[in-house]
Amino acid sequence: MGRLIDVIVRLHNGVFGVIERALDGWFLGLAARFAFAGVLFGYYWNSALTKIEPGLFGFLSIRDAAYFQMLPPIVEAYGYDVSQIPTFPWGLVVTVGTYSEFLLPVLIVAGLFTRIAAFGMIVFVFVQSYVDIAFHGVDDATIGSLFDRIPGSAIMDQRTLWLFLLGFLVVKGAGAISVDGLLRRWRR
Repeated sequence: MGRLIDVIVRLHNGVFGVIERALDGWFLGLAARFAFAGVLFGYYWNSALTKIEPGLFGFLSIRDAAYFQMLPPIVEAYGYDVSQIPTFPWGLVVTVGTYSEFLLPVLIVAGLFTRIAAFGMIVFVFVQSYVDIAFHGVDDATIGSLFDRIPGSAIMDQRTLWLFLLGFLVVKGAGAISVDGLLRRWRR
């Protein structure tokens, strides 16, 4: 029995050692960015589009809707008149948040400054989740709970997976097949 276990362990280590060596340094970063592109890029891009004016130069103008989405209690405090909200700090928060929703996902998919962009997205997800829970009145089913055997909640379950994906990119980077990888090779 001991010899059989030794054979199985050697076979296991041999097969998965080959796979690990073949994929090391390039595959997981590429796969993480591909998953981000397939699952989250469109989500954040479309969300950002709701915050700017339409048209070719619409990105130069932030819609009132951005304030309502990002800063509900501030908008309420100023009588729902966005023109009365101070530019500093609130206008700056909305502007940076809106353009970050465009820029950070593009950087992640391209693999450029991936670790910084992924860290920025982690902060963004935490802020987004806080605003959803504290100000948009999402229900308990939407918030969910970890370790509850029900994996479908939009905040705790889905966003935990988003954070894992982004956390991987912060820790390991985009991998060799990325702009970061090209820059790293070029600097050598």
